[in-house]
Amino acid sequence: MDAGRVVAGSSTGSPLASGMRLDPTASLLFVINASSGAHDIDAKCAVIASALSAGGRQGELLVCRPHELQQVATEAATLAAVRNTAVVAVGGDGSLSTVAQAAHTAGCAMGVIPYGTFNYFARTHGIPTDPVAAARMLLAAHPSPVQVAAINHRLFLVNASIGLYPELLQDREAYKARFGRSRWVAFVAAVATLLRAQRRWRLHIELGTTVREVQTLTLFVGNNRLQLEQLGAQPADTVSGTPGHGSMAALILRPIGTLALLRLMLHGAMGTLGEAAGVESLEFHHMVIKPRLAPGRRQVTVAFDGEVERMRSPIDIRVLDKPLYLLQARTVTGTTSGPGVDA
Repeated sequence: MDAGRVVAGSSTGSPLASGMRLDPTASLLFVINASSGAHDIDAKCAVIASALSAGGRQGELLVCRPHELQQVATEAATLAAVRNTAVVAVGGDGSLSTVAQAAHTAGCAMGVIPYGTFNYFARTHGIPTDPVAAARMLLAAHPSPVQVAAINHRLFLVNASIGLYPELLQDREAYKARFGRSRWVAFVAAVATLLRAQRRWRLHIELGTTVREVQTLTLFVGNNRLQLEQLGAQPADTVSGTPGHGSMAALILRPIGTLALLRLMLHGAMGTLGEAAGVESLEFHHMVIKPRLAPGRRQVTVAFDGEVERMRSPIDIRVLDKPLYLLQARTVTGTTSGPGVDA
């Protein structure tokens, strides 16, 4: 981990939320992933330093490489809990997810300055996607509880999946490394993945007392209302609550041909995925997935918040009882407000 820099200033008022108090004299701890987004690290640090100076606050800037992120986030969150301050994630959804896991475990509040490609988590919770605006808002924000979920041992904020989607993410990272980060690069990578991927997964799915056997190309779980709305894939209410308010949405893609897959991708781009043939959607609080694996195999490749990892079967996906305390503007009350749809 690179040495943190301290930016000094005077203190402001202390916010309260659900019993969580922040000490206004304690430094905010900024965990900065040096590889997230297209912005260089000096520019990121300058944005934060300027906001802290203008707001009269103190902050420690902890710059780290991707392989250091988990350790740095854990240390920062532990320190934030002791100091009654917040840890702030600076990066894309994958970086945010890692910092969120640390903050959730330590029991401290978390702030966000987004630098990703899609920034679904920030946009869902009313956090500006412009880093300058997000940094300024952060200083006047208060901690509010938001829903998070887990896939086996890993917390996630936006989505999780098995099957085709993890392959798509791996291809997308390879394309980004070669052609740069943009939504068009992500789109081209997705098309390339769909043109060659046709592996069928046989899944034993347990939803409470209900058991199902399905064949699918991918199973996608959404914990973010904004992403589901953009896909046009919000399911009808099948359990109490709606996606992001006590439950999650699962999309099951039935095995189809390559041309049908490309048409399905077009449906997703147009926000009409829920109307497409071959896609089943449902809501749930807790799901256990047991893939049918080859003899001797015990692990499955899964994706969560843009990251890919190998996990041991069975795959347990659930809404966590304990919320994450996110620094949000006081105007965010849990109702839809433009792009800031509360999840």
